[in-house]
Amino acid sequence: MNTHQFAKQALSSGEGILRLAPTWVPRSFCVPGRRIKLHPDDYYVLGGIRGGIDERWLSSTTPAKNGPLTGEDEGLSKVVFEDGGRVHQFLLKEAVDVLQDGLIGGRLWSAYGGWPMYSKFFDNMGPLPHHVHHNDEKAALIGQQGKPEAYYFPPQLNNHGGDFPYTFVGLAPGTTKAQIRECLVNFTKGDNKITNYSQAYRLEPGTGWDVPPGLLHAPGSLCTYEPQKASDVFAMYQSLVNEAVIPEELLWNGTPKDRIGDYDELIAVLDWELNVDPNTMQNRFMAPLPVREEAEMLESGYSEKWVCYKSDAFSAKELTVLPGATVTIRDAAAYGMIMMQGRGRMGVWDIETPALIRYGQLTYDEYFVSEGAARAGVRIENLSKTDPIVMLKHFGPGNPDLVLA
Repeated sequence: MNTHQFAKQALSSGEGILRLAPTWVPRSFCVPGRRIKLHPDDYYVLGGIRGGIDERWLSSTTPAKNGPLTGEDEGLSKVVFEDGGRVHQFLLKEAVDVLQDGLIGGRLWSAYGGWPMYSKFFDNMGPLPHHVHHNDEKAALIGQQGKPEAYYFPPQLNNHGGDFPYTFVGLAPGTTKAQIRECLVNFTKGDNKITNYSQAYRLEPGTGWDVPPGLLHAPGSLCTYEPQKASDVFAMYQSLVNEAVIPEELLWNGTPKDRIGDYDELIAVLDWELNVDPNTMQNRFMAPLPVREEAEMLESGYSEKWVCYKSDAFSAKELTVLPGATVTIRDAAAYGMIMMQGRGRMGVWDIETPALIRYGQLTYDEYFVSEGAARAGVRIENLSKTDPIVMLKHFGPGNPDLVLA
């Protein structure tokens, strides 16, 4: 049986829902925060030269770009299909290519020809450098797409805050382009002190932030659920973070080769009005929003909230099913999901939240729900008498359900 047949049979036997395997990604420049349930012996299982595993990618058809040592299929989610007692795995990207609108829906397939987003957990012990993601216009100069992203800080993965649970966002009002240009010119002279011109916000589990392209940001050390557009374009504008030196090549990452050395080009990548917005907290912070009247949902045995809702490139919900409850949840679009708490049944599948995962171990905590299954309604049964089921659901662009007052 080939991948084409596997994909069709997997979708049919799963009644419109595909089971996914965990996808682990190392980062050579980060120290793992050890909150993503990977076994303690496995954070450096790929060898010290690859760095520690501090990310788990979710519903990903986007390969990780980790330099010349990047592993085959690194960053790409795989579908798990059991047939006659044998376990087969194949790429979610292959399933999308085969099943097309039968998996992600006609709206997304006709507009994008693929699954145009992914999510991840990133789990760093320390902060990341102040950096920026390019918009579509700037990214197109190097053959990529722009990259909006968003953050949500799941309480279940944040038993500690790491070394620096604060995120710098944008620049302080009144900052000039000349001041930031001088920081960039000084990138190779030690600490370029760019965060002197920024503002840090304390991070709160159960809340999130919206990060459009062109906005400088230095993510803090909470474990973060991060829906994003299917792109990997960025440039690092801070030269020293947590006493770690950032290579100059990452400053020019995303710059066309014929513009490397042009500091005005780096300034042009920034959406200046967005960066110096005096209402950054009001415009970029995201507190959860109930999808409908809370009392009505609780009476039916569940609660569902939007946790990422300010971007048109993706959206995300947190669904809680109360202990002992059975509910049917309908969505207007395909989505990936990851279990955060509890155990039970979802359609024909067992769902459970593992406490500890070995590298390479298969789990029952991550799935991809086709548009057809989402629209028909997914039946979820909580088999625990005490523990709620909590799952995060990430959607592609233009979610028809995302209509905020």
